[in-house]
Amino acid sequence: MSRALTVLEPAARRVRGEGFTGWLRGPAEAPGTVVVIPGLDSAKEEFLDLVSALLARGVAVFAMDGSGQGVLATTMAFVPDYEQVVSWVIDALGVARIGLVGLSLGGYFAARAAALESRGAAVATVSGPFRLDWEELPQPVRDIMAQRTGGADAAREFVRHLDLAALAPRIAAPLLVVDGSQDVIPSVTNGEPLARLAPRGSYLSVPHGDHLLGNARPDWLPHLSDHLTRTLTGALV
Repeated sequence: MSRALTVLEPAARRVRGEGFTGWLRGPAEAPGTVVVIPGLDSAKEEFLDLVSALLARGVAVFAMDGSGQGVLATTMAFVPDYEQVVSWVIDALGVARIGLVGLSLGGYFAARAAALESRGAAVATVSGPFRLDWEELPQPVRDIMAQRTGGADAAREFVRHLDLAALAPRIAAPLLVVDGSQDVIPSVTNGEPLARLAPRGSYLSVPHGDHLLGNARPDWLPHLSDHLTRTLTGALV
């Protein structure tokens, strides 16, 4: 992907720092920049439809891998304070208007960062957990969690603290929470409390949507892209 981007988009820029790496795409003078945060077993290259929808609306996009994700999965473990990684990203990008969108476990990371890092002006989650229960997680998910966190004990401890109940009221930015009602991963179709507890939260549940709603993009992707763009730019889209 890196070679293709540099050929097709000469303005695309690799940005990396402590605990993250990614590609910044879009206009140099964009009115806002959206940071795309992947989940447990995903990477920055996977969400091209989302990135394309945002770029088409005139904002810049930084698709990233954080600690334990994508190309960093084999060299770094997840960090419980992911908001620190987001802070490093924002510092490195050096832009004024930042939006955050997180996919799957990245939804938790995005919401946590929005609660604890005040520079996020807009936030959205897709199939992101409000809280997780270790005993409910399928064994394959536990195994991947153990790989990403540094072992089974670390994974269990990580999940024990994964709860947004106390953090949701601290999310000051406009928040959109998107769920698919046909999501089969336990504890993921529970985003409504996050939207309800956040002061400026809204909730979109797609009845036929699966995990990450890849089977229902027309039912949520334009709405989410408009939410982030409108909030960052203050314009009608």
